[in-house]
Amino acid sequence: MRSGHLSDYFRQIAWKRLTAVDADQHRSHQHEFGGVGALRTMLGEEDRRNIPTTFIYLADDDPEPLREQAWLSWYDTRRKQSHRGPEYRLYFPDTVVSDNATEGDLLIIGVRPDDSLMAIIAEGGSTIAGQLLWLFGVDHAHPGYSVKGEIETNQLSLEFASRFILEELGVDVESADDDYLDQMNQRFGTSFPGTREFSNYARETLGDLDVKGDPDGALMALVEREEVLFRTFERHLIGDQLQEGFDEVDDFVRFSLSVQNRRKKRMGAALENHLEHMFQKLGIRADRNPVTEGKSKPDFIFPGITEYRDPAFETQRLTMLGVKSTCKDRWRQVLSEADRIPDKHLLTLEPSISLAQTDEMRRQRLQLVLPSRLHGTYAQSQQSSLLSISMLVEILHDRDSIARSSSIE
Repeated sequence: MRSGHLSDYFRQIAWKRLTAVDADQHRSHQHEFGGVGALRTMLGEEDRRNIPTTFIYLADDDPEPLREQAWLSWYDTRRKQSHRGPEYRLYFPDTVVSDNATEGDLLIIGVRPDDSLMAIIAEGGSTIAGQLLWLFGVDHAHPGYSVKGEIETNQLSLEFASRFILEELGVDVESADDDYLDQMNQRFGTSFPGTREFSNYARETLGDLDVKGDPDGALMALVEREEVLFRTFERHLIGDQLQEGFDEVDDFVRFSLSVQNRRKKRMGAALENHLEHMFQKLGIRADRNPVTEGKSKPDFIFPGITEYRDPAFETQRLTMLGVKSTCKDRWRQVLSEADRIPDKHLLTLEPSISLAQTDEMRRQRLQLVLPSRLHGTYAQSQQSSLLSISMLVEILHDRDSIARSSSIE
């Protein structure tokens, strides 16, 4: 199975914080990014006009990135003035991306393997900005450009968190394992099975996992295996449609959106499926998607909805767990899903959530839970407040054992 490397998708990158002149289209001279001298090592000495460029704007509150195909032009304005030193400029046209850029946003310019460019602008201080800095392994951005030269082909092997961020950029990361394709064809035929059935199949292909000894590793292994198997089967099922093509652009757009929506829904369902399986293996009592106040349906209530509805059952022995494969602003939904439990838990697979967001979660009495492998994507100041899966399991076991003892008495 090919896991891929970051160098498969980007050869070099440069990054900076946008200045007022960069971001303000009325003040910016002919729409140019300033202070570009450092880019000579990345873009070269020769003039390059109308370089095909994908512009992307990302913000935590936007459900989808803003995207537009356009160009960047790189040239020396003193090319014909031999008595003067070079003065390079990097020009860009009006785009929906540049219209949304503001001072302090993060700009990353990446060189793709085909020599096209990607100009990524992320809202300053946002979760996605932090994720991008983590992905490329670079420090906090400054007003001037920093350049990361050749990204070695043997470094930065893509794991779950890396693939997650790349796909936010619209980069289709290769993750497939054809060894299982014949087996899936025989088992599922020519249509996608239900989410529970597919999760069961993914677990079968992994055999016995050490759920008790390493619940963090087990969950990541299950989620990653299902994702790879799903992408493999998806590529096979939609391949014919892609080869046939589409009569209208709108037809392709609708098809593409349906693929993206199916992926997102299945990832969330798969995460819940594997957690439910692990809780059962660990002997942890839980009810999945029970109905609470206002017809809310929290992902998990421990030890169960019967205890939750029993006013005599001690509140401190109850636990609510929300599950979101990604958060954005959707994490606030879990705050109103179990009124009786003031301190709630949220399990996610999203790397490097911003300090502002995690601080707000703490103020809202929401405890963030992530597999231990993802803790390193967070700042040191955040990591001490994160729970791992094994820590959550210990809490649930302790509360459940006390609850069982109380019921016996």
